[in-house]
Amino acid sequence: MLVEIIILLMSIPLGLIVSWMAREELIEGRKWFKVLVIFFIISGIWFYLTGKNHVSLASFFISIFSLVSYIKSFNAKWTKSEKF
Repeated sequence: MLVEIIILLMSIPLGLIVSWMAREELIEGRKWFKVLVIFFIISGIWFYLTGKNHVSLASFFISIFSLVSYIKSFNAKWTKSEKF
């Protein structure tokens, strides 16, 4: 149980890293992040109820990962692209 919680908590910093690396695409991808979060939460619950815990863990990981990107897409300082 502790390993699963640690894996799910690792989705937050990984979501931040990927959001930082793809700052320019966050605003255009808002609707897709919302779709990913909803789809993978529903599929995570479904797989958990059917007994496929490893698949539900992956679904919840992706939903948290996408939720972090969705939240960061509204931060104007985060999405500001730097001109060289």
